[in-house]
Amino acid sequence: MKIIDLSHRIEPGMPVYPGTEGPVFEHPFDLARDGFVEMKISMMSHTGTHMDAPAHILDRGKTLDRMPISAFYGQGVCIDVKAEQKEIAAQDITAYEDMIKTADFVLFRTGLSRLWGTAGYFEGYPVLNPEAAHRLSEFGLKGVGFDTISADGPADTSFLIHGILLGKDMIIIENLANLDLLPRAGFSIACFPLHFSGADGSPVRAVAFVN
Repeated sequence: MKIIDLSHRIEPGMPVYPGTEGPVFEHPFDLARDGFVEMKISMMSHTGTHMDAPAHILDRGKTLDRMPISAFYGQGVCIDVKAEQKEIAAQDITAYEDMIKTADFVLFRTGLSRLWGTAGYFEGYPVLNPEAAHRLSEFGLKGVGFDTISADGPADTSFLIHGILLGKDMIIIENLANLDLLPRAGFSIACFPLHFSGADGSPVRAVAFVN
């Protein structure tokens, strides 16, 4: 079995969603002075490779700490999407439907994680259209993941696609990495959030286990 890291490293100066604050690392305890090292890390709940809870945009939506731990692990399917596509349509999902029926997570592989750390990462990435999002929501999935900054387009402030998916008590995983190392199916994914109260989202260490 191969274990593949699907997460970007959290560090100062890393890419963050436009308008939000980047992580800040402080070092209040020094080995020479205090005999131990301990960092203070300040960051937003949607930093780096992270998941969105329904509570992220839905009034009375579930927070991650109210979801069972089983919601963050399961079988995955990886769908290839051309990076230059403006949208992911329902017909792009059709060929994968038999695999999706037995899966828990669907990951969309655009290859755009290669642009991580550049301005190009924030623009022109493919997003699900409403028909495709509604179709995915019919499979009883635990979650949907993307190797892009968001499930919605960069100029979309309605967060329509978020609403469709999160409205089914699914989670959304954004900023995934290394999806190019995954097969279409035959792998499981684990993406456990930090266990804190009222979690509208959380950074995750997403990993895949390939048989």
